Amino acid sequence: MASYCNSLFLLLFMVFVASFQLSVQQTTVSLSFPLTSAPLSESSAARAKFLSSMAASAPGKTRVQKAAAAASPPYEYSYRSSFKYSMALIVSLPIGTPPQTQQMVLDTGSQLSWIQCHRKSPQKPPPTPSFDPSLSSSFSVLPCNHPLCKPRIPDFTLPTTCDQKRLCHYSYFYADGTLAEGNLVREKFTFSSSRSTPPLILGCATDSGEAEGILGMNLGRLSFVSQAKVPKFSYCVPAKQGLVVNKTNNNNNNPKTGSFYLGHNPNSRAFRYIDLLTFPQSQRLPNFDPLAYTVGLVGIRIGGKRLNIPAAAFRPDAGGSGQTMIDSGTQYTFLVDAAYAEVRKEVTRLAGPKLKKGYVYGGALDMCFDEEPREIGRLIGSVVFEFEKGVEISIDKERNLDDVGDGVHCVGIGRSESLGVTSNIIGNFHQQNLWVEFDVVNRRVGFGEADCSRAT
Repeated sequence: MASYCNSLFLLLFMVFVASFQLSVQQTTVSLSFPLTSAPLSESSAARAKFLSSMAASAPGKTRVQKAAAAASPPYEYSYRSSFKYSMALIVSLPIGTPPQTQQMVLDTGSQLSWIQCHRKSPQKPPPTPSFDPSLSSSFSVLPCNHPLCKPRIPDFTLPTTCDQKRLCHYSYFYADGTLAEGNLVREKFTFSSSRSTPPLILGCATDSGEAEGILGMNLGRLSFVSQAKVPKFSYCVPAKQGLVVNKTNNNNNNPKTGSFYLGHNPNSRAFRYIDLLTFPQSQRLPNFDPLAYTVGLVGIRIGGKRLNIPAAAFRPDAGGSGQTMIDSGTQYTFLVDAAYAEVRKEVTRLAGPKLKKGYVYGGALDMCFDEEPREIGRLIGSVVFEFEKGVEISIDKERNLDDVGDGVHCVGIGRSESLGVTSNIIGNFHQQNLWVEFDVVNRRVGFGEADCSRAT
């Protein structure tokens, strides 16, 4: 029996090695591609600001799947690049053979990665940028009989059907009503002539109304992180310009430059880490997202005062409500009602007479001001999010308001209910001037203060 098992293991290992095509015969991969962030199309901006992808629970892994995962360790990546930040992080990636550069929103709250796919035609130029499948020798479409298209257990995180051409079709809806649909495909991320990922499953959207795709970076089995076996990644979001009244345009049209690492970050020695939280299956429905980077938020301070927020507001209940996640794809921070009510009460106490009455920005932010932002910032003071192990995210008084245009500045915190979710979401607005590292292998998130406009 032992001899048979050893032979079977050897056979499976040989098959795995033969199928692996990443970086010829090396396990240490050095990647280099540009990461930028710029103002998005109107619907993309709405999603980047107000959406955290809320995935339903995926089927649990079997013992065989767990054993296979244990036998396939993450690969060692070493990569650094700069990016520009305004509302969302947009990464430019080389996809296909030969590679075509595609723009994708880096989103730690989404699973499925997808790109814009259009055949280039002189009669009807495709949206820019877009991917032409006919120009790639490594491109293939998943057939209807693929397990992802006809799963034994329905996967409600990725609705699939069989189209008229007997190809696997997907439809992906976002909370703001945006629809991305097309075919599920396999394609490589080709970083050089000798280095590429294995073919990864992603969406090839032919109808999305978006100018950019999505790079899904959550913990789901179909995310880029999982399929490409990325052990860790990190980014440093630069602070926007100081609080300056702008009567015509807001600061979102003036992107800043920060840094991004795929793999080891040499700055990580100074990071303070908090563990990712896990919960029993009973807490995963209907409101819990098991694929998110869930952390332990324990309190909030404003102007040095710790708010009287019940601990239950920061811990998932039996239905999953109250989860706290770190999300790069959501611009602002959103809190469940019990926490948001206390934040708004304190802001009103400190600067209530100056609030813009009856004004709600984007249907989500209602703590907004017409007055001089520096004065409002001074009245409110710093905002601090307290996590487990004494780790904190501190936003000083100069950065707790965002310029939303027309001379209006809003506190970058909204009510989760406005998104139709029951979770606490720490958005990228409150990740400015911080290294944020997602250590997938050790299941933890690290934070390190930095001047991200100068970080290396």
